[in-house]
Amino acid sequence: MSNFAIPTGNRLKTFVFYAAALAATVVIFLFVRQRGEALAGPASAAAGPKGTAVPLSGEVLTHVLLALLAIIVVTRVVGVAFKYMHQPPVIGEIVGGIMLGPSLLGRIAPEAYAYLLPASVAPYLGILSQVGVLLYMFLVGLELDIGALRTGSHASVAISHASIIVPFTLGSALALWLYPIFPPEHVSFTAFALFLGVSMSVTAFPVLARILTDRRLQKTQMGMTALTCAAVDDATAWCLLALVVSVVSAKMGSALATFLLTLAYIAFIFVAVRPLMEWLARRHGDNERVSQGVLTVVLCALLFSGLMTELIGIHAIFGAFLMGAVIPHHSRVAHDLIERLRDVVVVLLLPAFFAFTGMRTQVNLLNGFENWLLCGIIILVASAGKFGGSTIAARLVGLGWGEGAALGILMNTRGLMELIVLNIGLDLKVISPTLFAMLVVMALVTTFATTPVLHLILRGGASVALPVDSHGSPARRAS
Repeated sequence: MSNFAIPTGNRLKTFVFYAAALAATVVIFLFVRQRGEALAGPASAAAGPKGTAVPLSGEVLTHVLLALLAIIVVTRVVGVAFKYMHQPPVIGEIVGGIMLGPSLLGRIAPEAYAYLLPASVAPYLGILSQVGVLLYMFLVGLELDIGALRTGSHASVAISHASIIVPFTLGSALALWLYPIFPPEHVSFTAFALFLGVSMSVTAFPVLARILTDRRLQKTQMGMTALTCAAVDDATAWCLLALVVSVVSAKMGSALATFLLTLAYIAFIFVAVRPLMEWLARRHGDNERVSQGVLTVVLCALLFSGLMTELIGIHAIFGAFLMGAVIPHHSRVAHDLIERLRDVVVVLLLPAFFAFTGMRTQVNLLNGFENWLLCGIIILVASAGKFGGSTIAARLVGLGWGEGAALGILMNTRGLMELIVLNIGLDLKVISPTLFAMLVVMALVTTFATTPVLHLILRGGASVALPVDSHGSPARRAS
């Protein structure tokens, strides 16, 4: 079979396909919106358990420290176990966080759960998890190569956007069925459909990168194409989510103002802040370790950016992501920031986010055959959108079915990025706790399936091109 390669010719065909798909998405969503706005449903399900903020007394601090200790140990142990199962450790860490919640520990040992993770601990875990997600999105921005997005082939962009357009369309159409069953309080069908579409469209760029690295495919043509597609996917999906948050959060009549402020702030970041960050990176050089002064400047800029987007009304994580994205990807500043922050974020703060998500995930709400059937349908729709959209788009731009299927299953990876989206939706009361639990299960199943399905596809004959070294010569084939 011929080596994996993205065809570079026939750009007109790619453009026509992309424009037609985008137009069809708009038409279908407007039709779904018209039908959905007339829907009404039963009263919303009760919200999940919430903690009440109390002063951080010695007893509460003891519980917080004990909870953090247990969270770090359990998530790391489960993460290592998943690594031996040839799965990304982060999936095991997410499962570990859910195991500590009411879905498992709360069912088999309610007294231990009440002592280890009492309601009074939840607000502090929530704050730690928000800080962790803020820094994590900053790191994702640092690892995003904007230059690669600009120079990516038209085919890569078409595949990436097809992997958003198709699941977004299917998700918003699915909202017609789910809205009467899980209606949110004081949230319109439009916002619900937009959010469900976005939740189906997310790809976990960092988890995908880890899967490719574990299989030593990150430097192959397929690996680089998948990373480019996932990067474009992530950037587009976060813009869509910002739009959804602005629609949900803004008061009546001010959604347009929020959207315009968001565009103005993005322009400010790229026109005014990005040149400053590039100057800082050049001034610092490639061989000099980042000083505490530079680290202070960057972290202050990060907090300021998060604060501004929070004040605009589109959540602080967008500001963090933007600030990371404008720091030169290959600079020593970016390298040192990643090196210094990653371990603290991954080992301490993200496990707190997993546990906080676990406390909010009540799998026991999925009682009965009907709820599990709905959960299965959500998984099928999400997989059909991502896998099917990417595979068909890859075929239309000239790739074989095997290569297209490999890209499709990689783009179906959701993982941590999906959990971030879902927690925002739950905070905004766009989704009920029951639907939240279903979507968490969907995120885990689709991500867990990526590695074994990719293995089967590659064994079945899908080829990857030889990786190339820094001089452009073929290197040894990845195994």
